[in-house]
Amino acid sequence: MTFRRACGLSELEEDTPKRVELDGTPVSLVQTGGEVFAIHDICSHANVSLSEGEVDDCHIECWLHGSRFDLRSGKPDALPATRPVPVYPVKIEGDDVLVSLTQES
Repeated sequence: MTFRRACGLSELEEDTPKRVELDGTPVSLVQTGGEVFAIHDICSHANVSLSEGEVDDCHIECWLHGSRFDLRSGKPDALPATRPVPVYPVKIEGDDVLVSLTQES
């Protein structure tokens, strides 16, 4: 599995999504509850950026229609979305947040 640097850990704010692009793939990074998650940044329902949404209880909410996605699995738990979005493995090395575009789910 190949990991690439996405940003510095110090660049992330708790419960505030940060959009990055890795090899042309939009990714939303979220630090919450002491962990960092990487989820595909495009809502599976409306094709809008998830990084513009709110984070609550390890979920990110799409700002347009209110679909919520679990940051751990990418699965939606609120309509209108019915399809999951990819999540990606993350590891932290020093201040570097590293992401692999190999999907976990």
